[in-house]
Amino acid sequence: MNQHIIKRNHVQVSGSGERTIVFAHGLGCDQTVWKNIVPAFAANYRVVLFDYVGAGRSDASASSAERYSSLHGYAQDLLEVCDALQLENIIFVGHSVSGMIGSLAAIQRPGLFDKLIMIGASPCYLNEPGYNGGFELEEISELLDMMEINYNEWAKYLAPIAMLNEEKPELTAEFEMMLNANSPVIARQFAEATFMSDHRHDLQNIPVRTLIIQTKEDAIAPLEVAQYLHRHIPNSELSIMETAKGHNPHISHPEETVQEIKRIIG
Repeated sequence: MNQHIIKRNHVQVSGSGERTIVFAHGLGCDQTVWKNIVPAFAANYRVVLFDYVGAGRSDASASSAERYSSLHGYAQDLLEVCDALQLENIIFVGHSVSGMIGSLAAIQRPGLFDKLIMIGASPCYLNEPGYNGGFELEEISELLDMMEINYNEWAKYLAPIAMLNEEKPELTAEFEMMLNANSPVIARQFAEATFMSDHRHDLQNIPVRTLIIQTKEDAIAPLEVAQYLHRHIPNSELSIMETAKGHNPHISHPEETVQEIKRIIG
């Protein structure tokens, strides 16, 4: 076991079982977003959680502007975590940008993955003719500028949009606190790598069975994006959640999210 990688990415292993589930968080988050999901799997699966470099309790000093200028750097984090634990045939659950990060890792190392589960994923966040990614370039530029000028205001702005949960304002407040816990410099770097990426051309190369979990209302990754993923990933299934809305159903509606994951992994 490579202890350097384990410490660098604050890897946590729990549960028991022959099969392994790896949960990967999205932009501005850390592994604690899965706290209400993991207990449902710990009895029958080995569960792996980790933080990308710069997030949560990872080693921020390992951050590199060159390595993490694209999502391929984060995919390398994932592969190194799996290698450090000597994993194989994993079930990967990735929220938001981690859907694409997991896809890139699976394309690079198809034998490592059994199933790929995406929650609120997007291959491209920018609107283009014939494609509704959710954002205009000017909007992305303004968001990145806001992160640089006043990171706390960015977190305050993004949290309610992402959560879309007026019934439980405490969840929005908790998510805002999580966003604010990040290093503004590293978070902006991750945001630029996320929002300026375009991996639509990679979708046809995803080699494993893929479940796309999507809420009906998501301001970050619209339903049209999930439908695009389904059309372009060869062996994929699209599941639209009945109750959950917003970009973080694993936080706001953990029970429904667990049901969706369990349905595909059997």
